[in-house]
Amino acid sequence: MNRKISLIGMVLFALLLSTYAKAELLDRIVAVVEEEVILDRELSGETNRVIQNLQANNVMIPPLFILRKQVLERMVLDLLQQQLAKRSGIRVGDEMLRNSVADIAKRNGLTVDEFRNELQSQGMNFSEFEKSIRNEIVINRLRAREIGSRILVTDREISHYQETQGAVGEEKIKYHLGHILIAIPDAASSLVIQKAKQKAEGVVADLLKGADFKQTAVAVSDGGNALNGGDLGWREAGRIPTLFVDYVIKMNEGEVSELIRSPSGFHIIKLLELKGLNKHFVVKTKARHILIQTNEIVDDEEAKNKLLSLKERIIDGDDFATLARSNSDDKGSALNGGELGWVGPGDLVPPFEGAMSKLEINEISDPVQTQFGWHIIQVLEREGKDNSIEYNKNMVREEIRKRKIEEETELWLRRLRDEAFVDINQDRL
Repeated sequence: MNRKISLIGMVLFALLLSTYAKAELLDRIVAVVEEEVILDRELSGETNRVIQNLQANNVMIPPLFILRKQVLERMVLDLLQQQLAKRSGIRVGDEMLRNSVADIAKRNGLTVDEFRNELQSQGMNFSEFEKSIRNEIVINRLRAREIGSRILVTDREISHYQETQGAVGEEKIKYHLGHILIAIPDAASSLVIQKAKQKAEGVVADLLKGADFKQTAVAVSDGGNALNGGDLGWREAGRIPTLFVDYVIKMNEGEVSELIRSPSGFHIIKLLELKGLNKHFVVKTKARHILIQTNEIVDDEEAKNKLLSLKERIIDGDDFATLARSNSDDKGSALNGGELGWVGPGDLVPPFEGAMSKLEINEISDPVQTQFGWHIIQVLEREGKDNSIEYNKNMVREEIRKRKIEEETELWLRRLRDEAFVDINQDRL
């Protein structure tokens, strides 16, 4: 009998512990985002990293509860994009990650080991850094598919740009811009819109009285760059969002714009600085490639091996164009035997362009990985003269495309957020 009572007691004690553990877990959750959660320790860790970044840039730290709210909103958007990417089958292989980290280290003049040691000396966990880079690549690939693939630039838009703003590469003014967004949700009521407008008008009034723009952006902006003090960086007129350009070109340095209304909400722009220009020189390359994309069936190793086999066949005498037509996953160029035509600097993604630039005429590269998959590349011709007319047209197209992508990305993120299930535990902020 005593043994039976003892067993019952142990079961009850285990149930109590389980209930306590679940209650403790619930207490640590700050947000439920679809089927996943964000924990208080994750929010605190990210908030601390943002504080360190703000301090390094001499930006005054806003009250902690405001900063945590801003950081949490960015984490929610990142998690929603990661979830959508996962559902869409977007993956980043270990080799692509290693190449990306090596490229970052190289840009800092370090080897990967030296870069790892430098991060650790600053108190940063290298595994966490790799995770953030992987997530960034995934999100970029998702946005390229969801947004970039739908962006078209017409010849008429290019002509209008050149008529009104000149050719890319000519001497022109650059604008250093700050941005604050007071967002409104889709299908917002007139009362919600009016409250957002009143808040935005209050922000403008504070800025005109001398409030620090960066600190204000960190504290109140709903824009994607809020935690960078609202800094949009240096831009030529062609890269300023269409919504803002007519205001910016008329502003003086240090001036704050009036409220600018868009479907996303109310925008406030500050012209932080002005400066002069850059010129470009065109070196063009005529190239062709064969692309093998990775998926649930074809992994990185299999894609590389297939391309190495195709390379050997070409070296042994098989026709590159014929193999591209029957094997390349880039269906657009495959129809032309893999030819990409004449391309200039910036026309192709950096890993592809970097590998292509090292090739001699008619040389075929080893497999090269980009965000689109694995490629072998052959350079057919190079043109070393200044062919600026066509180059500038392509650069104008890219400038317009970047501007359209930026505008569409903001709307896309707002829709993604509004349509998702997100439950925030306000008591944890």
